[in-house]
Amino acid sequence: MILNFGAEPSDTQKQFLLARKKNVAFGGARGGGKSWAVRTKAKLAALHYPGIKILIVRRTYPELIANHIDTMRVECNRIAKYNSTNKKMWFFNGSTIKFGYCQNDGDLLQYQGDQYDLIFIDEATNLTEHQIKVIKATLRGVNRFPKRLYLTCNPGGPGHAYIKRVFIDRKFKSGENPDEYEFIQSLVTDNKVLMEVQPDYIEQLEELPEKLKQGWLHGRWDIFEGQVFEEFTDDPEHYIDRQWTHVVEPFEIPSWWPIYRGFDWGYAKPFSVGWYAFDDEGVCYRIKEFYGCSKEENTGLKWDIATVARKIHEIETNDRMLKGRNIIGIADPAIFAENGGAAISDTMAEHQVYFNKADNERLAGKMQCHYRLAFDENGHSMFYVFNTCKEFIRTIPALIYSETKVEDVNTDMEDHIYDEWRYVMMQQKIQGREPVVKNVPDLGTVEDPLDMIRDRLKQRRSS
Repeated sequence: MILNFGAEPSDTQKQFLLARKKNVAFGGARGGGKSWAVRTKAKLAALHYPGIKILIVRRTYPELIANHIDTMRVECNRIAKYNSTNKKMWFFNGSTIKFGYCQNDGDLLQYQGDQYDLIFIDEATNLTEHQIKVIKATLRGVNRFPKRLYLTCNPGGPGHAYIKRVFIDRKFKSGENPDEYEFIQSLVTDNKVLMEVQPDYIEQLEELPEKLKQGWLHGRWDIFEGQVFEEFTDDPEHYIDRQWTHVVEPFEIPSWWPIYRGFDWGYAKPFSVGWYAFDDEGVCYRIKEFYGCSKEENTGLKWDIATVARKIHEIETNDRMLKGRNIIGIADPAIFAENGGAAISDTMAEHQVYFNKADNERLAGKMQCHYRLAFDENGHSMFYVFNTCKEFIRTIPALIYSETKVEDVNTDMEDHIYDEWRYVMMQQKIQGREPVVKNVPDLGTVEDPLDMIRDRLKQRRSS
């Protein structure tokens, strides 16, 4: 019997191989040896638990072939056979490893009715939260095998916000047990084999654009390539002085400040209501929000129009900041359409919730959001959000660019709050200005491991 497990694992790879939590994420940067760890753990589980069912997923089938299938067919020579028709590897003891892909939601149909004991999603941030959770739903069975989900990931991509929330920020929702989640950080410097064979890989990563370099080289989750509103900053140290942050402590809104209500309708998808106050100098504050999202992210409550209208009216009648105000409603022009029945705006008006048509020019609206977020030389912007508006703070930094309309937001993301924010910003347009970036240290670039590798590379070149 020949079984090749390859090189000695790094310390972080050993942590991953020994991890026993129900949900484990491994990675955080490029070159950390994630694919090797997935293959090795899957093979060990297949041999240790006869008859276990394992699933390995990547975004596309060609990626599976290049990163897993071809390698594992060699590594598992004589103890397992691969069937290319059903994309499954059969081990001599009855264990199986199925290889699946998910490039879009339509690919999820292949998992209907499936059951697995272990699931590995390699480069999981390339999948959406919805896709990850649908695949995770196949993690079931009446046997006594362990049920585990293993994710490898880099910062950035459609799944960035979800993975950052549960594994990095550890902000859990109802039904999510913090004790069941573990994150293992792995940087390129942890991959000793790669550093010996290709030490100049560090230089390749350092040549990337700054945002991408911070994510792929230093494993930073607070900033990533493809992020639309990369200037958005949440710095608790400056909540009170309102410098170099867009998130602030709530305060009493003067009675003469005008207040706008932004609205983006949703039924199967979330609806979003945001209230915005403008001070005497035109600075905007998002002071309150009402987000119609179920426990499943980017899934609506499926409330009817009248119920939403009654709730908005109730909030504006009872909320201390809003009651008695002349609130100006701004909404997507689509709610004024009469499609064989009363328009959404008419139903809203029956409950004393009134709206004007928004300017729905997408790129101009997006630029107004950028103009508002820009800092001046004193660290002040034209837009702030109260730290009680949790959903705005969660969703806006996670938005990424569309692959087809490269200057616009990816509308498959959770963009409902962004839309109603954009509608209001188009009502109070401002001129663009040159943004000022706070002078902060380049995190991670002075770490000893990187310096050692650079020195080693220089020595090799000089010899």
